[in-house]
Amino acid sequence: MESNAISITYKTAARDRPLSAIRVHRAAGDPRRGWLTADGWTVPVALGRGGILANKREGDGGTPRGTYRPLQLWWRADRHPRPRTYLPARPIRPEDAWCEDPRDRRYNQPIRLVRDQPGDRLTREDHLYDFIVEIDHNAGPRVAGRGSAVFLHLARTNFSPTAGCVSMTKSAMLRLLRRMGPQTKIMIG
Repeated sequence: MESNAISITYKTAARDRPLSAIRVHRAAGDPRRGWLTADGWTVPVALGRGGILANKREGDGGTPRGTYRPLQLWWRADRHPRPRTYLPARPIRPEDAWCEDPRDRRYNQPIRLVRDQPGDRLTREDHLYDFIVEIDHNAGPRVAGRGSAVFLHLARTNFSPTAGCVSMTKSAMLRLLRRMGPQTKIMIG
């Protein structure tokens, strides 16, 4: 039996495929500032107030050294349209928060809080958490006290240090999101 099927292959430009890797390293002269490099472009980032640390602990302000994968994008749908990305995306709701208590069984996981409960709420008045890339730092298995809520998120205008995250401008974040997928390696250090 003869087939008349025609095979068509479309070439995609590198800019239309997910990045294989993103590298983050500290800037010379200031361990709380750094550079993010991806596919030939480099942008400034703010790092944790403790710099990049190999032995991350809860509350030390360090950005953890290592290789991670992005898990999902959280974004403020009440402020921004859904950005283009290869990552799974979830709008941030007012009750969304992150458990940072090493004694809690939900440590380093998203939680839902009622109005007066403590926790790191994802709906902030400032714009730092308008876009959050959740990474797999201390995710499997989770170890109490090894650090929680380490994200890629937006930077303050003066690029002041974070509590351990990697932060950047909104334009850099949106450009990065367009090329970031679940298999993208995030190499810090």
